[in-house]
Amino acid sequence: MATSTKFALLIALLAAALGLEVRADKGTVCTITVNSSDEKEMFRRYLPEDKFQFVELVERGRPDWLASACQRRVRCDVLVISGHFEGTEFFSDQVNVSEFLPVEEMERVSCSESCPGLFSQLKEVYLFGCNTLNAEAANRAAAEIVSSLVRSGHSEADAKHLSRVLNQSHSESNRDGMRRIFANVPVIYGFASRAPVGPTAASTLSRYFQSASSAEIGRGHVSSKLLGHFANNSMTVTSGLRDSDPQAAYRREVCQFFDERLSPAQKLGFVHQILGRNMAEVRMFLEHIEKFSTSITEEERKTPSFARRLNEIARDQVARDRYLAFTRDTDRPQIRARMIQLARSFGWLSPEEERAEMVRMIGDLLAGNAMGAAEVDLVCSLNKEHELDQELLRFELSPSQASKMTHAAALACLGSVEGRDRVLQGLTSPNDEDIQSAQVYLRHRPITDVNELRMVAAGIARMNESGAQVRALDTLARHYLSDRESLDELTRLFPLAKSVSVQRAIAGILIRSDYRAIDKPELISMLHEHRLKSSERNDLIDALIRRLQTP
Repeated sequence: MATSTKFALLIALLAAALGLEVRADKGTVCTITVNSSDEKEMFRRYLPEDKFQFVELVERGRPDWLASACQRRVRCDVLVISGHFEGTEFFSDQVNVSEFLPVEEMERVSCSESCPGLFSQLKEVYLFGCNTLNAEAANRAAAEIVSSLVRSGHSEADAKHLSRVLNQSHSESNRDGMRRIFANVPVIYGFASRAPVGPTAASTLSRYFQSASSAEIGRGHVSSKLLGHFANNSMTVTSGLRDSDPQAAYRREVCQFFDERLSPAQKLGFVHQILGRNMAEVRMFLEHIEKFSTSITEEERKTPSFARRLNEIARDQVARDRYLAFTRDTDRPQIRARMIQLARSFGWLSPEEERAEMVRMIGDLLAGNAMGAAEVDLVCSLNKEHELDQELLRFELSPSQASKMTHAAALACLGSVEGRDRVLQGLTSPNDEDIQSAQVYLRHRPITDVNELRMVAAGIARMNESGAQVRALDTLARHYLSDRESLDELTRLFPLAKSVSVQRAIAGILIRSDYRAIDKPELISMLHEHRLKSSERNDLIDALIRRLQTP
């Protein structure tokens, strides 16, 4: 038998042992279908079988399907990903589909030698999801970094220059993330904003394939025809990072968080290196450091090598002082709280010191003018277990501050009875910001007292402005009412409502309520008689009527 024949037979036997159908003369189109299969089927329909083979990487019901593809040594020439995208993962809007694709998992595959082949020979990537190549940086750290640097003594010009340099090298836009994941891939197609999905995308692909040769696929060259067919859908194209690109060094550093060849202790050592840099750069790495810190198991923390690295950080007084100074000077309280919690994980703060830092941050927040619904949510979240209730008396507000609903809601989150009373009154306010603050607070501290429920229901019934009334009703809907008096108040409001939106909001409450407290026949009759005319049907009112009619 000739040497070449023996070699071919050996390759075939190895492929069979690995469960793969390797055809040297065929390109491999890998598909990751977490939402619609329409896009995949268009590629399959128009690409000739003698030149392309298809491998679906998603294995339904198996959570580690991407790792499975790595173990089977799949190598992709073309990759088609179909799924809704919101920056951190591809997902499906179908309730019966549980598979999704986290960006972190893609980073792991890209960075780690545990899966060296899957993306290694890619020529083209097609990302069918909204904003997959949006170039707008998701990292909002630039403005706060400039402010912090100026306050620490840098000139404004120097601060802006350093911020620009960091932003350019540490950009976390969707586009930059995909370029980092698909390093050295010649062509990456995606969308700068809203993308067509399912049948809409398939229809456009069909027109493209009918006008272009299938030889365009898998060559690693940009297709002007494809871009032209999707011109109205914000399709754009880029290429993967190359070693000569300015961001290549940042990719190598980000990969240290994902590379499975590195032990947790080695990764923690790299984190310590970052903590020794300019604090502005530490801020740019914050999310990566946080995710790494929370991913470490208790067993890993107890290993001698990890404990030794952590102790080195805990004893680094210079880094600790610089880090805490930067943390206290951070403009955004949400980031400040996260940095405080991270300092605790480094051993830089005891539980008592962490609580003191949080109280200091809340005090600064109440003393300023930046309190909004997001900050109310933060204070409530920090005091989820009521451990900060004992600190309430520390906060003294001026009359102008005390008059603000946001401040009252924040104090209510800290256990203030007066603050809670103000918030419940604010729920029936005509002011949208007051209602929004009340909504945020009540998500954390819902109404459980029946007298409070009755008071709120009666106040909502007296409101005049329909938009504010709808928002107040929507808040009440989350409480799943069973009190007959409160439900009667709302049913009396239904025929008096001046807008369909208010009636639908009332129906939204009643459909979630305890039906045993409602006179069904009387309510059904009232709904039919007094519902306002609308061009839309099959809305919440219709759903409520059907539910009431069900035995």
